[in-house]
Amino acid sequence: MTISSAEFLSVIREAIERVGTDQPDRLAAAAGILADCVRKGGVIQAFGCGHSEALAMEIAGRAGGLVPSNRIALRDLVHYGGEPASILADPGLERDHTIARRLYDLAPIGPDDAFVIASNSGVNGSVVELARVVKAAGHPLIAITSLAHSSGVDSRHPSGQKLLDLADVVLDNGAPYGDAALPLPGGGSVGAVSSITAAVLAQQLVADVVARLLDAGITPPVYLSDNVPGGREHNAQTEARYAGRIRRTA
Repeated sequence: MTISSAEFLSVIREAIERVGTDQPDRLAAAAGILADCVRKGGVIQAFGCGHSEALAMEIAGRAGGLVPSNRIALRDLVHYGGEPASILADPGLERDHTIARRLYDLAPIGPDDAFVIASNSGVNGSVVELARVVKAAGHPLIAITSLAHSSGVDSRHPSGQKLLDLADVVLDNGAPYGDAALPLPGGGSVGAVSSITAAVLAQQLVADVVARLLDAGITPPVYLSDNVPGGREHNAQTEARYAGRIRRTA
């Protein structure tokens, strides 16, 4: 395998096709959970650490996405929890399972909310513990993770559990062990996969949820771009239906 942009494009095309078409039953189950959440007036809560936060940004608050969505992030500890900003400089923060309960308690979570948690490895403490808290509280949980990577590493949570052990539906992002896809001659690899395939899964989920709402005769609460005429006004009006339930931060 050569190292080139063309080779990466070939690899990522294959990964997208595989991820997007090889798990229809799991995608349908996940879309059903999220559609039920929206129908009941709930909010889709999304969480990811590091580069997996990109998945939460795909779910919550973007054009073409569902308005009843909220992004939970490690920086909520600073924005809403009063912690010093220096806490975010700790590279081990996402491995700290003790912060998960605080993140949950700081978020505007309702009883009908559903969760989407993304983690390529699915083994770090904050991710696993938040999944445990979510399930203990009775929320449905969808996990987006790499089955290849997660199966090849040990859990960093005291329970020994992984994200995939706790979710109601597990979606495989198709990333290889170590995430990067093009092996180097001296070891290691380049060309990360997980952010791209997770974004595809996120948008597939949104499309399938919207289809289910339309089939049920419900007008989907979907964002327009703020950068088209009337977009900002439409979004503000729709967001008002979820006042106090969704947060939009930098």
